[in-house]
Amino acid sequence: MPHVGRGTFSGKMKEPGRVAYDELPRERRMDTADYQHVAWLARSFGRTDYLPLTPADLDALSSAGSYVEKYPGTHLFKEGENSVAAYVIQRGDVELYRTRKTGRRVVGRVRSGAVIGDIAMFQGHPYISSARAINRVRAFRLERAKLLPLLIEHPMIAMRWLVAGLSQLEATQQRVIRLMHRTVREQVAEVLLDEADDYNEVHLSQSSLADLLGASRQSVNESLAGFRSEGSIETGYRVIRILRPAALAEIAGRDLTSHRASA
Repeated sequence: MPHVGRGTFSGKMKEPGRVAYDELPRERRMDTADYQHVAWLARSFGRTDYLPLTPADLDALSSAGSYVEKYPGTHLFKEGENSVAAYVIQRGDVELYRTRKTGRRVVGRVRSGAVIGDIAMFQGHPYISSARAINRVRAFRLERAKLLPLLIEHPMIAMRWLVAGLSQLEATQQRVIRLMHRTVREQVAEVLLDEADDYNEVHLSQSSLADLLGASRQSVNESLAGFRSEGSIETGYRVIRILRPAALAEIAGRDLTSHRASA
């Protein structure tokens, strides 16, 4: 559990000079649910060791939105709708896709801690993709009309949001660079490692994998069949279980240990 120290929320352990939450004066305490909520928000926006947010910052951020629950198959927002809010995913997985004449094309998949819809919201443009819950999703919905004035009044929140956005952009750029000039087999191995959850499972269909890579479904299926015959994966309905992560890491040409440390 994060500590409150010198009027800040961060994700660090208590340090000399910091005041633990239970040491605060009673009038400055909040109930457990509220405290867990603001502590989670503090961790969700950029690095917790960079520009710590004050209780006033977190109180203002909390007042700018509310939680929403989405069942599998329902949407947080749809492509072309007015971008009236951004969402911070607290729990669950969300598929981002765009609709084309040939059908739905998956462009990304995000999970806990991700912020989505903010770019379109800040620009005042319609959402450029749809966000669909893959499983049960809980997210914090930040309303544009409340959030923009808040960012002007609380520069620390604005800076943390900027850092979070730049970090997400950097991760996307690194992924693109890793996938450039690679064979489909190497790309598929890379994406499987990136998309695997804590149980080494990838909950993507083979067509969704092909969409993410911009490759043909046949070439992706051939790569998966090869991994399966080598004993590196096993496949089921919309799930791929990684049995030998090290083997995929060798194919992708990357250090699995360092990848886990940075995840």
